[in-house]
Amino acid sequence: MKAFRCRVCDSALYFENSRCIHCGTRLGFSREERAIVPVDDEGRYVDADGGEWRVCRNLTLSGCTWLTRAETGYCFSCELTRTRPNDEDAMALEQYHRAEEAKRHLVFELDGHGLDLRSKKQDPENGLCFDLISSMSEATDNVVIGHADGVITIDLAETDAAYRERVRAKLAEPYRTMLGHFRHEVGHYVEWQLVTDDETVAQARELFGDETADYQAEIKRHYSEGPPADWKKSYISEYATMHPWEDFAETWAHFLHISDTVETAAEFGLTAVNPTAFRSFRDLVSGVWLPTSTALNQINRSMGNDDLYPFVIPAPVLTKLDFVSTLVTRARIARDAV
Repeated sequence: MKAFRCRVCDSALYFENSRCIHCGTRLGFSREERAIVPVDDEGRYVDADGGEWRVCRNLTLSGCTWLTRAETGYCFSCELTRTRPNDEDAMALEQYHRAEEAKRHLVFELDGHGLDLRSKKQDPENGLCFDLISSMSEATDNVVIGHADGVITIDLAETDAAYRERVRAKLAEPYRTMLGHFRHEVGHYVEWQLVTDDETVAQARELFGDETADYQAEIKRHYSEGPPADWKKSYISEYATMHPWEDFAETWAHFLHISDTVETAAEFGLTAVNPTAFRSFRDLVSGVWLPTSTALNQINRSMGNDDLYPFVIPAPVLTKLDFVSTLVTRARIARDAV
């Protein structure tokens, strides 16, 4: 995440700010400029080329400050949401607000990696969309978090800290967040889109295993037998051992965890090393992330909290992380060549 500043008074801003708390200027986020910009009282912004933008119509509903030119009044991030709670479901709408914050963070970082994101409206076959549904809602049956053909389903109940902690403890997970869910599930989408040619599929199978293995059978095996005894030697988490698809998605999520946190640390002067100076993601992890995450864990312990990053990265996982980083580089090069 970047270190944003108010263009009017130069005060520090958070990504979610709709108004500068120091000078009172109304704010909007420009996806094109990757910057927080001042808007007038009508939520209007005029860019350097004279183009007129307006704050997303979901500002009141979900706190969205992103700018749009769309006739619908919705920004790109909000257009990605296919299903949301109805207006009468107050609890689910509050959860939806927090989930949309996490989704905007996800889109921002995917943009930063140069991925060519398209909504289902733009590309019905290969585009991306989200169904944001709460299992706490009386109008909803069981909600299964997952991905299928570009449709990502998220259980809004996961925004509730108490609910999320109960699930985390039940599954013996070291870490569980709403942003983590978004990162993991979009990893399935990324694999669906980027691991397609014969060479890349072969490389992925060598690292993660044969993805044609029966998924339902592997789920049953995982929850009846648990992970292999030596899983820590080759996987980032127990969940990653379930199926090659889950290993890829978990690896992708950690790629985003690491790259985003390192960028944030550099933006705020917590590390003097430029993250873009490394030739490979492997070198970034070894040279910056490992010492940085150790320091952050120690800081958390100093406050009496659990580790910020409660994971160990063995050599095989480092190779997997390097692979997904290479996929991003290839995709960015392909996009720029068009």
